[in-house]
Amino acid sequence: MSLAEIIFILTGTCAVLVFGGKLVCLFMMLVPKLFCPLPESFFTTLGKWAVVTGGSDGIGRAYAEELSKLGMSVIIISRNQEKLARAARKIELTTGQEVKVIAADFTKDDIYGHINENIKGLDIGILVNNVGILPSQIPCKLLETSDLEERIHDVINCNVKAMVKMCRIVLPEMQQRGRGVILNVSSGIAKIPCPIYTLYAASKTVAPFGVSTAMTGHQKPDMVTFRPEEFARSSLKYLKLGDQTYGSVTHTILGGIVQSIPTWVLQSKAFQHHFREYVKEKVGS
Repeated sequence: MSLAEIIFILTGTCAVLVFGGKLVCLFMMLVPKLFCPLPESFFTTLGKWAVVTGGSDGIGRAYAEELSKLGMSVIIISRNQEKLARAARKIELTTGQEVKVIAADFTKDDIYGHINENIKGLDIGILVNNVGILPSQIPCKLLETSDLEERIHDVINCNVKAMVKMCRIVLPEMQQRGRGVILNVSSGIAKIPCPIYTLYAASKTVAPFGVSTAMTGHQKPDMVTFRPEEFARSSLKYLKLGDQTYGSVTHTILGGIVQSIPTWVLQSKAFQHHFREYVKEKVGS
């Protein structure tokens, strides 16, 4: 057998293994109860409390509600005291579980002592690092961003520092008890090189694409855009499936499609222009 034949055989074998692995992963996403079953008591065995940052609205509030339905008490943290109070009342009335609220602005530096004081000693089983902000709703070039220095500071504080500091607060006691889950909410946009959005995606291991929230202009739900409640419920099924997930079958397929597109196409001016116009239309609709 010639060297060229050996190379072709090895290349073909690698291709089969790669695509075979992707098919297996997709099948696992289709039937999570078979491959990564979670007993009904799974969440409450982790601890009594779940902490959710950015928990007064959108995906964070949906996670708080879903974890409450699964038997956990929740602590929701966000900057708006009024929205926190409304969310807490709804969760308590809907689920009967205890809800604590902590008002904190994650773009600021001096909030973590206050947070630590309010959750210290609690049996925290889950931390959902969900809080995040976009530098701009519409994709734009870095230098086109208004108040650029302030926006960079806010995004880094809210999307990066918040995640690390919250882990620093919660992780030691999880480690001591030998149980717990930390769920970092990222974004499917991390798979698409896009000006300004990259700062958001890289700093934000659940990575959804479309979810109808205030951040996305409350897009109308469709086949690829979920309501927050739908996404939170779906993504929790995959906690034991691996270190990273798109949180749903639809978004997994979409992620596979995006990753199969050559980088030069995604980085082209034509693609960036059409993507920008698409976001404008979605946010404005």
